[in-house]
Amino acid sequence: MASKPSVFIDGEAGTTGLGIRDRLRALPDVALRSLDADRRRDPAARRDMMAQVDLVILCLPDAAARESVALADGLGNAAPKILDASTAHRVHPDWAYGFAEMQPGQAERVATSRKVANPGCYPTGAIGLIRPLVDAGIIAPDHPIAINAVSGYSGGGRSMIEGHERNGGPAFELYALGLEHKHLPETQLYCGLARRPIFVPSVGHFRQGMLVSVPLHLDTLEGSPTGADLRAALAARYRGCECVRVTDPSVDGKLEPEALNETNLLELTVHTNETQRQAVLVARLDNLGKGASGAAVQNLRLMLGLPAVAARLETVDA
Repeated sequence: MASKPSVFIDGEAGTTGLGIRDRLRALPDVALRSLDADRRRDPAARRDMMAQVDLVILCLPDAAARESVALADGLGNAAPKILDASTAHRVHPDWAYGFAEMQPGQAERVATSRKVANPGCYPTGAIGLIRPLVDAGIIAPDHPIAINAVSGYSGGGRSMIEGHERNGGPAFELYALGLEHKHLPETQLYCGLARRPIFVPSVGHFRQGMLVSVPLHLDTLEGSPTGADLRAALAARYRGCECVRVTDPSVDGKLEPEALNETNLLELTVHTNETQRQAVLVARLDNLGKGASGAAVQNLRLMLGLPAVAARLETVDA
């Protein structure tokens, strides 16, 4: 019997690393390797571990992720495949972008690449909504786009998590109002936009869950489409996808961000007022699921040639 593919998480003590580790422990067909806590910052120990495994997942700050890639590259033919959860390589032309459903053939590119950049949580929602409409010719690449989003505080890293869980934290706050959020480059590139979108992120006093919304004036779009046209374009792109689904708007016109927590699902809805010729596209996801750890496990399985796991089964036991 062939041995299980082995995986090392470089940076396993962070929020994303812990999430990936929990998901991998629940899977019987992957062998998870780890370093003792006192050796995790030792470059020699990390390099030796990289030489022993099939794939390394980087859950590190950008600079540290680049250093780890250099360590792996130094192994030459013995280098493992790399899946980077940082922002360091998301727009690098030599790295595959790990949003498997983004466009036809993207899952195959992930599966055949030795270096894959895991997407950001906000871009996953925005790209999921916008890219199909750009590809369909409904949104012009130079169309002015505004993206609003709210995330649970777990997306802000250890300091924000501690601030909310220890001190209560604010009920809600906007941030990155200098309009230079680190997710903007990948959002613009993979949405297929020639004009830089305006992105306004926010955080709420809940641990995880996310809503990403894009308001549109229908008469400013190519061909003056209806809301049904937008929904049809999204449905056509994601037909047959296990982890992305296009759903009908709620009857009460409300959406809460936590409904998909502990899953690897991305849910897309189109809300319209045809009288006013306006629409709001909304993506809902778990920022720690399809927005981080869940997407990483999905990409890992593609890269290792393992069968997919149902999106609702990729959960963490309570």
